[in-house]
Amino acid sequence: MAEVMTMDEFQSAIADGVTLVDFWATWCGPCKMMLPIMEELKAELEGSAKVLKFDVDENQEISSAYGVRTLPAFFVFKDGDVVAQFSGPQSKETLADAVRNA
Repeated sequence: MAEVMTMDEFQSAIADGVTLVDFWATWCGPCKMMLPIMEELKAELEGSAKVLKFDVDENQEISSAYGVRTLPAFFVFKDGDVVAQFSGPQSKETLADAVRNA
């Protein structure tokens, strides 16, 4: 599920509709705890929102551009604009509500 993209590809991916982006790393324990929740959200939100995962070690330009300093970090974009962001592990309900309210 993890994506590796250029900044242009990322901008294109978040340009339309609602997108939940999970910034994570393979060495991050709390990030690993979030994997099942992110898989569930991806399945539940299919058709209404995109769910993308970005390994910060492989997408440094993107994570740096959004000031990601704590992992995991979650950003909700609507038509390319950040409408919500969270740091640290979050509940499935918190993330789902942020996407629904975007």
